[in-house]
Amino acid sequence: MNFFERQAAARKASFRLLLLFALAVLGIVLAVDFGVWIAIVARDEARPAQTLAILGAVSLVVIATIGLGSLYRIATLRDGGETVARQMGGVPVPEQTRDPQLRRLRNVVEEIAIASGVSMPKLYVLEHEACINAFAAGHAPADAAVAVTRGALERLNRDELQGVIAHEFSHVLNGDMRLNIRLIGVLFGILMLGVAGRRILEHGRFGGRDKGAAGVLVAALVAMAVGYLGLFFGRMIKAGVSRSRELLADASAVQFTRQTAGLAGALKKIGGVGDGATLAHRGDAEEVSHMLFGDGVGLTGLFATHPPLLQRIQALEPGFRADQLANLQRKWMSEPPNGLEEDARLGLNDSGARLPGAASTFTVSPPMIVAQVAHPSGDDYRHADVIVATIPDALRTLAASRDDVVPLLLALLLNEDASVRAKQHAEIGARLGRQTAVLTDALRSEQLGGLHPMLRLPLAALAFPVLRQRPRPELNVVLDTLHAVVNTDGRVSVFEYALGSLLQAQVRESLDPSLHRPFGRGRAGHAKSAIAALLALVAQAGHDNDHDALRAYLAGLQRVLPHEHIDYAPPAEGVLALETVWPILDALAPDAKQALVEALTAAVSHDGRLRVAEAELLRTVCGVLHCPLPPMLERR
Repeated sequence: MNFFERQAAARKASFRLLLLFALAVLGIVLAVDFGVWIAIVARDEARPAQTLAILGAVSLVVIATIGLGSLYRIATLRDGGETVARQMGGVPVPEQTRDPQLRRLRNVVEEIAIASGVSMPKLYVLEHEACINAFAAGHAPADAAVAVTRGALERLNRDELQGVIAHEFSHVLNGDMRLNIRLIGVLFGILMLGVAGRRILEHGRFGGRDKGAAGVLVAALVAMAVGYLGLFFGRMIKAGVSRSRELLADASAVQFTRQTAGLAGALKKIGGVGDGATLAHRGDAEEVSHMLFGDGVGLTGLFATHPPLLQRIQALEPGFRADQLANLQRKWMSEPPNGLEEDARLGLNDSGARLPGAASTFTVSPPMIVAQVAHPSGDDYRHADVIVATIPDALRTLAASRDDVVPLLLALLLNEDASVRAKQHAEIGARLGRQTAVLTDALRSEQLGGLHPMLRLPLAALAFPVLRQRPRPELNVVLDTLHAVVNTDGRVSVFEYALGSLLQAQVRESLDPSLHRPFGRGRAGHAKSAIAALLALVAQAGHDNDHDALRAYLAGLQRVLPHEHIDYAPPAEGVLALETVWPILDALAPDAKQALVEALTAAVSHDGRLRVAEAELLRTVCGVLHCPLPPMLERR
């Protein structure tokens, strides 16, 4: 499946989850009603009308208890991945850490984030966990957090750590994170009924011959029994959803890194070292067990959230046998593995990849680009390694500084035209102060002027997690400033406008991640004007004359709206016309977005060749539409 097919599948999975939840709630309500009806019949006091009224009231109470419990738990996670990571005891990884294990982790995550075309997630370490495990959490890539146990950092070598992180990134790209958070809320709501019944039994007084107290006792017993029975089936639902997604994530990680040894090695170490993947605090881990890389609780059978370890290893290495795992257990029992020492012994291999020249061109086709969206390969990882190494140290330092990250991101958006830049300077000064405006201008002139075009998006991706650390009121001001800078006038380039729009979207999603809707339902036929405006501006930006731009526009239109004739008419207001276009296009259904990406590719490369600047424009527009595209589009 490609990215768009996985999105459609994830939407169906979310619908099935809601349906199963509704059926579970209905079953619980009927079971409680039956228990109450038995109690009423046993007393033989209520009339039919009274019985119906009592059962109706009981049903409402049960539904309210479950619904409010689910909403409450989901609300506690509304801030996204960071909340889950902190609740699990995660400690943030500093941007400029000197710990070699943390530095290696940050380097690996940076490379994979750039290779996959998404912003850097927040990083956390579960310092008190000696096992090998990890998880990704969040509502959307913009608020994602990746947490790794200290045991994973100590035991895994770089290739193995890369395989684990690639596995977690596949959950980010496949849309699993939002579903995982919903699962937490659903199960908490079902559990609430059992907890309520147990609390009534613990704190109620049921002595004497009070018939009312006896009825409450029966209701509490029924609620507790049915609630825990519902939880039993809820955990089965969670396990079934999780097992299939873990196998998909393993396959995606291998496809990403183009080597099975790393991921298989991590799984072998889980089976071979004493602590395995089991978290020390199992009570906390049970709620997030479906989010973990390895089985952190020790569940088996119908409740197992992960396939058997040997099965996962054999899917990567078909010839691997159980006795080989036993041999590794004996070996590592006497000499536990040390990841950093293994790195030193194995050495680092130069990938041989290099950044293309700014004038380079790539041979592409629309289906090729669609296949690459959110589907990074081994080449992408090698390219990301080169990109990270090529970004100047001075810029990496600025991207890691809370005080400098805002001027740095704004500097990426400044226009080459002096008159436009003067207006942008005034907008920045009015909102963030003259000092910030002056620093932004200086960064653009002194450090970003000659920056390779393929380094601008990766630099923004590295800076974004630091930006997210700013207080919410400051982020609102930053959001307002970004909007003002990219809306200065119609002479702002399409790339600068798209990059600004991408940053705005990421800031908005990080402020209110639970409001992000990953799956749209719109059809291309209902967004004709928006599609035509975007295609016209993209075609115009990539060509020097109207004739070539027209041909490019028509090539794109044929891909997404083959039966429509819409005249080529670039909006008079220029890129500012896109202000109303983004929300419409981002709300398209996955298959419509796939056709749109093909259309954009056809428009910028109607001659079959793609320049570096055009490739970066395409990547940026795809990013705004939540279709992350890896860098360096050529393939070996």
